[in-house]
Amino acid sequence: MTQDVWLPLPPEEIRGLPEGPNYLFWDGGRQEFPGDPADCAVYVVPYMRREPVKIRPLRAMTGLRVIQTLTAGVDDITANLGLVAPGVRLCNARGVHETSTAELALTLTLASLRGIPGFVRAQDEEHWQGAFRPALADRTVLIVGYGAIGSAIEDRLAAFEVERVIRVARSGRTTARGAVHPFTELPALLPEADVVILSTPLTDETRGLVDAGFLARMKDGALLVNVARGPVVDTAALLGELAGGRLTAALDVTDPEPLPPGHPLWRAPGVLITPHVGGPSSAFRPRAERLLVDQLTRFVNHEPLRDVVLTTGA
Repeated sequence: MTQDVWLPLPPEEIRGLPEGPNYLFWDGGRQEFPGDPADCAVYVVPYMRREPVKIRPLRAMTGLRVIQTLTAGVDDITANLGLVAPGVRLCNARGVHETSTAELALTLTLASLRGIPGFVRAQDEEHWQGAFRPALADRTVLIVGYGAIGSAIEDRLAAFEVERVIRVARSGRTTARGAVHPFTELPALLPEADVVILSTPLTDETRGLVDAGFLARMKDGALLVNVARGPVVDTAALLGELAGGRLTAALDVTDPEPLPPGHPLWRAPGVLITPHVGGPSSAFRPRAERLLVDQLTRFVNHEPLRDVVLTTGA
């Protein structure tokens, strides 16, 4: 029996898709579905859509076997697994976003340290004013969440003569680069870092991880960079530190998100905000297409799928 595969990219534009499935295009931008959700076997979740759009067809997808996201984080799907029947495999997009997100993490770090937002505002006012700013060189950088994205961030730090990289993940381990410390060691490590970069997934363990206690342990003048998820950081606690000028921050993600007009984060001193653009760049599309071709080929050939986060009901 022919099985439907819902794709958020036009299937005719993806070279190498395996024969067999009936490919239907739905990117969440139109209200009507491309086919009967009950016939969908593989649902590739629309990219850069809000959670209500992503989950809207799930309850009716009674024949679903695979949910494939095009994001590294899957928290918006795991929060709605009650809509999904048992036995459905949820896969994330490992390998798609490491390049773009690591690139943005370095961009935010460098822009914040070197005061680029202030220079842009001065340019708008046609005002020439130099300043002495800290460099990334000779600094200690702590990466919280040392998975594929965290490792890619360290790849890019290597060119900037940082003095030391401290790696932290949920579980400690040893890599070719050195030790990865467990979360339990964070309190002792935070005072050593000039820059703290968050690249951890949002889970019950990491929600609110960066609370008042976490921030208080960061050294005076340190920079917090968040390319993870907004709720990893306690916004009220961060606002308190920013208002006092003790810390600075560069945030690609916020809580709430989107950040509404009038929210105090917009005008907090020492903060640089980008609108959750860590993933969407020219690097996204070719990597996403390669992932889909490989994953759907595995599905058609009954081979093990890549990057299975969980199986519902297991």
